[in-house]
Amino acid sequence: MNEWISKIEVWTRKHGRSGVSFKEVCQKLKIKNKQRDQLRRVLTDMAEQGMILEKKNKIYSSAALGLISAEITRINRTFGFAKELREETEYFIPGKYLMGAVPGDHVLLRRIKGRGSSPEGEVVRIVSYGPGEFTAEVCFENGAWFLLPDTMGKTPLHVQKQDLCGAEAGDKVLAKISHRGKRHSEHQAVVLSAYGDSESACSCAAAALDLAGIAAEFPFEVIDKAQYLQKRGIKSRDLEGRTDFRGDTIFTIDGADSKDLDDAVSLEKYEDCYVLGVHIADVSHYVHYKGEIDREAFYRGTSIYYANQVIPMLPKELSNGICSLNPGEDRLTLSAVLTLDLDGELIDFDFRKGVICSRVKGVYSEVNALLAGTANREIEEKYAEVRDKLLLMKELSDILERNKRRRGAPELETQESKIIVDDQGRAAEILPRTSGLAEALIENFMLTANEAAAVAGKMKEVPYLYRVHEPPAPEKLDQLNTVLRLLGLQTRSLSPNVKPKAMAEILEKAKGKDIAPIVNLQMLRAMSKAKYSESPLGHYGLALENYTHFTSPIRRYPDLMVHRVLSDLIAGEEIAEIRRRYTKYVVKAAKQATQTEINAMKLERDCEDFYKAEYMKTRIGEEFDGIVSSVASHGVYVELPNTVEGLIRAEDLPGGNYEFDGVMSFRNRFSGESYRVGQPVRVKCIAAQVSSGNIDFIPVGDDSE
Repeated sequence: MNEWISKIEVWTRKHGRSGVSFKEVCQKLKIKNKQRDQLRRVLTDMAEQGMILEKKNKIYSSAALGLISAEITRINRTFGFAKELREETEYFIPGKYLMGAVPGDHVLLRRIKGRGSSPEGEVVRIVSYGPGEFTAEVCFENGAWFLLPDTMGKTPLHVQKQDLCGAEAGDKVLAKISHRGKRHSEHQAVVLSAYGDSESACSCAAAALDLAGIAAEFPFEVIDKAQYLQKRGIKSRDLEGRTDFRGDTIFTIDGADSKDLDDAVSLEKYEDCYVLGVHIADVSHYVHYKGEIDREAFYRGTSIYYANQVIPMLPKELSNGICSLNPGEDRLTLSAVLTLDLDGELIDFDFRKGVICSRVKGVYSEVNALLAGTANREIEEKYAEVRDKLLLMKELSDILERNKRRRGAPELETQESKIIVDDQGRAAEILPRTSGLAEALIENFMLTANEAAAVAGKMKEVPYLYRVHEPPAPEKLDQLNTVLRLLGLQTRSLSPNVKPKAMAEILEKAKGKDIAPIVNLQMLRAMSKAKYSESPLGHYGLALENYTHFTSPIRRYPDLMVHRVLSDLIAGEEIAEIRRRYTKYVVKAAKQATQTEINAMKLERDCEDFYKAEYMKTRIGEEFDGIVSSVASHGVYVELPNTVEGLIRAEDLPGGNYEFDGVMSFRNRFSGESYRVGQPVRVKCIAAQVSSGNIDFIPVGDDSE
């Protein structure tokens, strides 16, 4: 079969746009009559993979026709996106060129001339259908039932009353396409599950989780095992061979509402060095390789956080219980004992199985107040035992921060949201998540431990999971160079092998200027996405040659995998045996962890959008000051100080006749008025749809106040 495929590929490509007939293929391959059905199946498989195209009794090479094999990744109201399967380039597809394709469909694209700098395409053929599942709002109009999809085109889809699964008008539902048409308006659907009011963020989040296949509940056998481990607790035999750190001043620092505490810290200073202890919950002691809990954790890959909800990777009996480093309770750890010289350079490390008893549950906001000298008496008393250690930790953290800047790690800014919900689970307030000295302190200590863990695995040449971040791709650098030239920041283009320090210097040059948000945004877009790999490729964004994730095994599967390998090394396992056990598995785990992280980030972002829209729905008609956060061909995005982002549609820009420069601004061709990334703008909220997470603004003129 492989020989047939290779020959068909070569031959069809050679014949280009002329194509070949089935008869010619049979002759070329010397196919006998009894083999014709077999050949038909091979051609069908090749067509389903997008390798060939069969049209008007001719067989063509997709590549020879300039067609691109891709998967539809998302659909918005009037456009969609597809990702090329081989190169992973993303193509923008105008709605009229989608041919009714929906997310998950495998398609063949033809590249077309676009309006912006991003590549654009049109769907030539749908090679194979994806699952066709989507979330939607139920509508009843003129005696007929429809589903209004959230992110799958703007056209309502027909649904029969008997296929509503009990849903009523205005409900949020999970549905599936039951009949395909040639355009979105011709599709028909059935409802799979109903969640209640579509204007409730809680209902929308539940639907989004189901669509992604995320289960809040764990299988019975996983819960049963976790409950046993929680009830069993820590026995004396669990302490054998462990370093007893219970006499050391060790404590956690985390968010006020955190319940899954997986890292604690300690610090000593000597005449010529610091000895930093980063003590991480020993999850691998409880979650055995390929056991019931491990299989479920591998499948989930990561915990998911949004609003006041957590969908944990591990059952709460472990994540909030026996594994969590709760104050005043003995807990098992995998501890990194790190020796740094007085300049903050790592000179030695030792990974040990340990047992600790945390002195206090530190809270970021309280520690920040303590370090700033603004803490009240209650906070002073809570931290009295660890106050001196905190001051010493700040001293080391400041040194590590300087080192990070010196090695040239780009300081890119990202804004996170804190969503506060009321007793009914509705969004009551949206705030920007602040970060202070305590957050920086923990981050710097965790980075140091992660670097040491990466070096430990690399030195022993064992199968391992690394956190990698590759340099920017050439095409993304081209776009960044265009912006930097337009802004007058760079006359010479950044080359594909540009060092992180060069990026950091550009950010520093723009700091404090009105162009800073543009530079920050474009540099974020230019960066590759961090991922997991079995190869130590280094971390570009942190300017580190060696890096992994070691510090959050309660929340991330890669950290648990790293712990498992380190634990085997500590136990004296033969390297050959470790390689035999994990070599194939880490390749699989890297791929799974990367994909589950991408899925979780998308889900968290979507769920946050529901809550933000729910919050803004109560503020329609109000005016706000914001800044232009990004610009696209369909309009201008404006971000408010509380992190809420809304869209000014292109048709709502005052005066009409605006031109998009394809990069960062809309400019009125007659008046010269423009909207550019980073520009302050006053807006009015005119619409907020919880079901889609969309918020609409219009600009407010100076004379309208």
